[in-house]
Amino acid sequence: MRKTIPLAILAAVLLLASCDAPGRQAAEKVAMRPADITDFHLLFSQNCSGCHGANGQGALTVGIGRPVYLAIAGDATIQRTIEEGRPGTPMQAFAQKAGGMLTDAQIGILVHGIRSWAKPDAFANAKLPSYAASAAGDATRGAATFKLNCAPCHGPEGRGARAIAGPSFLALVTDQHLRTVIIVGMPNLGMPDWRTHPKPLTDTDVSDLVAWLASQRQPLSAQLNH
Repeated sequence: MRKTIPLAILAAVLLLASCDAPGRQAAEKVAMRPADITDFHLLFSQNCSGCHGANGQGALTVGIGRPVYLAIAGDATIQRTIEEGRPGTPMQAFAQKAGGMLTDAQIGILVHGIRSWAKPDAFANAKLPSYAASAAGDATRGAATFKLNCAPCHGPEGRGARAIAGPSFLALVTDQHLRTVIIVGMPNLGMPDWRTHPKPLTDTDVSDLVAWLASQRQPLSAQLNH
């Protein structure tokens, strides 16, 4: 009897350690390489939701799942942004060929999944500003547009409680980001889109606002001297 018990224990240990043990098989089935993930929601949760919010509704930055964004940004724009990121901003490149972790197939899954949130009919009768500027804006006109449409929340000269014209914020964003946020808004932070102003902003209004904000941006050397 004394010899039987140790032998039984040894047999159990060998069984669990074997390649065919049920527990080992289950663990191997669960393990998955990052490059093998093909579920859109998992990919978005792991790579995008931290900044863009659950289902792309916005968090630390613009909501790329919002119908307004998807009405102005085409597939090529979304794909290029995911692949290459936005140099000089917190938006990093995600494509493996650009130093990121995602394969071309995974980026395609993200683009397709994000596009599924679009509502094409929502803006059928609306004249949206374009995603990219077609002409340079006028900073002087932009100052007047800012005073009328933006100063009530952002303060005079954009340096109120929700300062957007200060060097710290402007150093982190590109002109394209400014344009996108002005059009799409950030409702989760109380910022309306281009429609909810004394009058809807035109394409020219948006370009002028971006031009004025960009004129407030200080070179990095000037910021370091303060």
